Amino acid sequence: MATGHFHLGTIMVRVLTFEQRPIDDSFWKERFKAALKLRKELGLAEHGQTNAFRLIHGEGDDLPGLIVDVYGTTAVIQAHSEGMRLSLQSICNAITSLPLNIEHVYDKSSEFSGNPSAHYNNWLKGSLEEDTVRENGNLFQVNWKEGQKTGFFLDQRDNRTLLSTYVQGKRVLNTFCYSGGFSIYALKAEAASVTSVDSSKKALDWLEKNIALNFKNDIQHETICDDVSSYLKTIEPGKFDLIVLDPPAYAKHLSAVDKAIVGYRNLNEMAFRKISKGGILFTFSCSQAIDKQLFRKTVFTAAAKTGRKVRILHQLSQGADHPINLYHPEGEYLKGLVLFVD
Repeated sequence: MATGHFHLGTIMVRVLTFEQRPIDDSFWKERFKAALKLRKELGLAEHGQTNAFRLIHGEGDDLPGLIVDVYGTTAVIQAHSEGMRLSLQSICNAITSLPLNIEHVYDKSSEFSGNPSAHYNNWLKGSLEEDTVRENGNLFQVNWKEGQKTGFFLDQRDNRTLLSTYVQGKRVLNTFCYSGGFSIYALKAEAASVTSVDSSKKALDWLEKNIALNFKNDIQHETICDDVSSYLKTIEPGKFDLIVLDPPAYAKHLSAVDKAIVGYRNLNEMAFRKISKGGILFTFSCSQAIDKQLFRKTVFTAAAKTGRKVRILHQLSQGADHPINLYHPEGEYLKGLVLFVD
């Protein structure tokens, strides 16, 4: 019927092909060539204003269990199955065969190995600890070894661009800011002020480096190291005109959904209570176990508890370089709403 990778877990077989063919070097190179063709159709992979993008997005590129992100001359791999880990050298060869000038290939798969002592994080080609990349002309220093995911949240590129159209002259709060993606875009788009909040001191250090990369003059930016919920409780209502809520995944498994819903509801309720009249709320969930309908209902519940009038302006997802296989709707893991709050 098919050929795939067997793996003990919730997904027993990840199907690679329904054809009768060997999974050899030509197979890998064919899939990677097709993936690159799509990224070129999207205006990526040309090393112009943007040289950081997702090259392989699991099922969306017919390679379930595999993620490959490109940062300039570096490719970062995350193998989510044992089959993919056993194929890492072939994957590396397929990457370097592409006309992308990839000089460094880093495997960052240990967190998915099921064996914390396994040494899956290693260089398959070259070696480069971090680099500065471009996204729509903005500069970001990316550390793939220590950073979250593969080093940067590439899936929010289009949503950061959308944010730019709303922030001019507004007081912006970027929560769970990490290395400052939304903050840099807001400052470039002439926000009146930007406040960035994260509980990670290391993430905020990266944010400060990114600000230095992009701005030579003094800017209206404040960095706060604090728990986001604690910070939201302390601020006066009306302090911010636009708030970004982009928390980490509250539910990585179905068993955690109920608890996650409470977390998302409480977080959004606090934002609704604090945002100014006529404010804009960008709110997200990256929990794959929570679909967009459930997320929307959760945000509705939060709004209803505050009694504020709320209208949906945009319904958001991940960027097009994170394609969703029509037969694998679970691939739509990032959900977002842009809300106008009266």
